[in-house]
Amino acid sequence: MKQSDNVSLPKDWDIKKLGEVCKVIAGQSPEGKYYNSEGIGLPFYQGKKEYGEKYIGEPTTWTTKITKEAEVDDILMSVRAPVGPVNFSTQKICIGRGLAAIRAGKNIDREFLFNFLIKHENEIEGNTGAVFNSINKTQIECIEIPIPPLHEQQRIVSILDRSFAAIDKAKANAEQNLKNAKELFESYLEEVFGNGNWEEKLVQEITKVINGYAFASEDFSPTNSIRSIKITNVGVKEFVEESSNYLPDKFNEELKEVQVKTGDIVIALTRTIISSGLKVAIVPSSYNGALVNQRVAALVPNEKSMSHTFLYYYLITSRVANYVLNHVNTLMQPNLSINDLKNMPVPFPILAEQQTIVRQLDSLRAETQKLEDIYKKKIVDFEELKKSVLQKAFAGEI
Repeated sequence: MKQSDNVSLPKDWDIKKLGEVCKVIAGQSPEGKYYNSEGIGLPFYQGKKEYGEKYIGEPTTWTTKITKEAEVDDILMSVRAPVGPVNFSTQKICIGRGLAAIRAGKNIDREFLFNFLIKHENEIEGNTGAVFNSINKTQIECIEIPIPPLHEQQRIVSILDRSFAAIDKAKANAEQNLKNAKELFESYLEEVFGNGNWEEKLVQEITKVINGYAFASEDFSPTNSIRSIKITNVGVKEFVEESSNYLPDKFNEELKEVQVKTGDIVIALTRTIISSGLKVAIVPSSYNGALVNQRVAALVPNEKSMSHTFLYYYLITSRVANYVLNHVNTLMQPNLSINDLKNMPVPFPILAEQQTIVRQLDSLRAETQKLEDIYKKKIVDFEELKKSVLQKAFAGEI
């Protein structure tokens, strides 16, 4: 990471290598036999697993064999993929091969250094310009950093602290508004299905239930032409498209009984998310005619009496989550049987009422989605603003 391409810096700023203004300590892992979880010895950190927003989290491992130490307020850099992320150490610790400690010298403010490393954490590179999967002590020491006078470093840090506090507050407000927008739709959805005094039918009474076929792994190839739907395609309330799930043409005729069309509902029977109920999605037009793989079920509602979308909305409610919780097999991995799916009760108002409810839910969903998009963009914009402020700070423009 070089500074040579930067705009002209103020005259009283220098360009130094980190090794000139900091001490860099490369981590070294003790043998595993010295590790413990009882708090004996020094806390041991191997990589960024315990990173917090700014300060390293509580330790989970200790070691009685001390190899390389970091002190309180040292900056810890992840030196194995991902390379670059940093945190502050909050106490004396032992560091393994996945970390390096950077100890600020007397001519550099550690908060100034930390912000510089935050700005460049995705750009850590060597003399060749290549981004590293790992980085060593010498490469860290060769990272170039602009060094203003110490009082100027502290002034810049003060400005960054105030700016980031304001940005973080605005971002937190946007995140809360995003959460509120999502909860608005979910709350109305629960109210609709919680207050209806309707007849109930079993899933198998109002839909054709398709149990996926156990295709062999060698059947799949990106060079084939028939799409399939695997568990990985069924996300949390949404369909996830993939590029490799293709089957040979021969299955199109042989296995028409596991074929679905646009608008059908697919459900993951394995890897069920218990707290959220089912993983359920609507088949998009790009998967029209796809074949359903094992541990995925598809529901094809009787169009004369059951709306696809009404059924989908019901399947993402807490009532279904509770049904799944009471019926799922958790001995190995969460698994809902095809029979339990078939025997799940579903509210069954007349079709006209279903369609009215769907229109209301679709309308609210569209409006809340607009709000979600607005707040998601604001959150991204706040992150970009932080980057812009950091860019100006280390170019001597604030």
